[in-house]
Amino acid sequence: MKNKSLLNMPCPIAKSLEHVGEWWNILILREALMGVSRFDDFQHYLGIATSTLAKRLNALVESGLLERRRYCEKPPRDEYVITQKGLDFRPVLLTMMQWGNQYYADGKPAIQLVDTQTNQAVDLMLVDRNTNMEIDPQRHRSQAGPAADELIKARFE
Repeated sequence: MKNKSLLNMPCPIAKSLEHVGEWWNILILREALMGVSRFDDFQHYLGIATSTLAKRLNALVESGLLERRRYCEKPPRDEYVITQKGLDFRPVLLTMMQWGNQYYADGKPAIQLVDTQTNQAVDLMLVDRNTNMEIDPQRHRSQAGPAADELIKARFE
């Protein structure tokens, strides 16, 4: 049974979930960001069924997060390369990784982000580029944006 499409919802989170919300999509993007590009390698690292992987890769290509490139004509073989849109998803994955390490790793993370200069673990935080201030619920809030429909506007009034 196919889930309801979220594309018609005005919320940017809902629209994003339409493209990356399926867990295999997120794990495929993780692998692509780590340099994996070949079908067999995705399958090896993820242990995913061939049909599911093919479907998910096609969806990620359609969404513009991956690009399909032919690397062999006979037999025809494609690789899946991360696009700029896919690269821009990296902070989301890193934030999920840090959150998972905090709540599910029992103090011993299996994967962590480190500074290449110091080899020290990184503690991520969200920062407003305009002010260089950390995002703080006491200082920052969500509000209806220029494209908000009446339902969203009413919600934030």
